[in-house]
Amino acid sequence: MAYIDANMDIKSYLTFKLDEEIFACHVNKLLHILEIPYITEIPGSPNYMKGIIDLRGKVLPVIDTKVKMGMPPVEFTKDTCIVVMDISLDNDSLLVGVLVDSVSEVLEFTEENILSAPNLGSKYHSDFITGIVKRNDKFILIIDIDTVFSLDEIDFLKSTSGEENMETEEIDDKVETTDTK
Repeated sequence: MAYIDANMDIKSYLTFKLDEEIFACHVNKLLHILEIPYITEIPGSPNYMKGIIDLRGKVLPVIDTKVKMGMPPVEFTKDTCIVVMDISLDNDSLLVGVLVDSVSEVLEFTEENILSAPNLGSKYHSDFITGIVKRNDKFILIIDIDTVFSLDEIDFLKSTSGEENMETEEIDDKVETTDTK
């Protein structure tokens, strides 16, 4: 029986496919995995922006992960899905739906199993890749979803989702509540 050292830093990752490559993202960024609903396109949006969907009454921006990473666009199949992730930049948080070709499984890697990311050339934007893990003669590329977007892109996604105005509305509600006392 194998025992796990309590001091080991085990990290859980959701693995998914983009083309024939396997990618992984830390599960603390994952909120939901959705089947593909109707996606409303936004005219004039960046090429990686697939559109928006309704997620329990809220607007969720959906991006084509492959386009954002410099790959050909996602082709919809029965396995294509949206992974809803919580991305962070400069103490700001935003929910984004990322299109993937398919979701594989959740795997656990210890820090010692994660190799540093090599320079992957122009095929992938290697600044998104934080490490690699070898498993069954294949490599899994670990991405940091927080580094995929710039501050300007986050602002655009927030304006698309309507979250930019939510803080103002919440403040207005508090002011109204305070004024009625």
